[in-house]
Amino acid sequence: MPKISAATVAEHRAQQRAALIQAAVDVLVEQGAAAVTPAAVGARAGLARSSFYQYFPSAAALLAAIVEEAFTTADTATTQALADIHEPAQRLDAFIRTELHLAAQGAHRPAKALMQADLPPECLARVHELHHRHYAPLQAAITAMTGEASELTGQLVGGTVQAAMTAIEHGADPTRVADRALALLHHGLTESATDRPPA
Repeated sequence: MPKISAATVAEHRAQQRAALIQAAVDVLVEQGAAAVTPAAVGARAGLARSSFYQYFPSAAALLAAIVEEAFTTADTATTQALADIHEPAQRLDAFIRTELHLAAQGAHRPAKALMQADLPPECLARVHELHHRHYAPLQAAITAMTGEASELTGQLVGGTVQAAMTAIEHGADPTRVADRALALLHHGLTESATDRPPA
């Protein structure tokens, strides 16, 4: 029986699986989806290629696992941040500040790489589904603030958030970026609600 580095076999297997996923994320971010192969990921994780197949039947299965886990941290963080907040403008603030905090930690690297990768169609469809679900609370806050469910407004807000993430990834101060982005968004969304013709 191979030597284990955890208290139980189950914990050991969980650690090995996590190591493979982290190694795959690193390969994905650095080299793209095509480079995520059992041999490359096993080598990056310090495991034999045969060990890879004890956890994933194929590279496609590993990519599918990355897709699911890429959004788990962000979903958990935003759910916790919004748990006790009900006013739409405050929910928008909390969601965006949480997103930018995660960006500062590098938590969005896998999802960003997945969105840009040449993934199998089923994986790409799942990425877009999870991305849409993750941003649903933000879209709901925008709708409540403006009084209309505008896809364009949501896209423009999303573009501002993405630009803020990029600034943070390039070394800008997360708090300053968040403050500036939110000031712009509150002004724009307030103007949008004011300019909307009466029903």
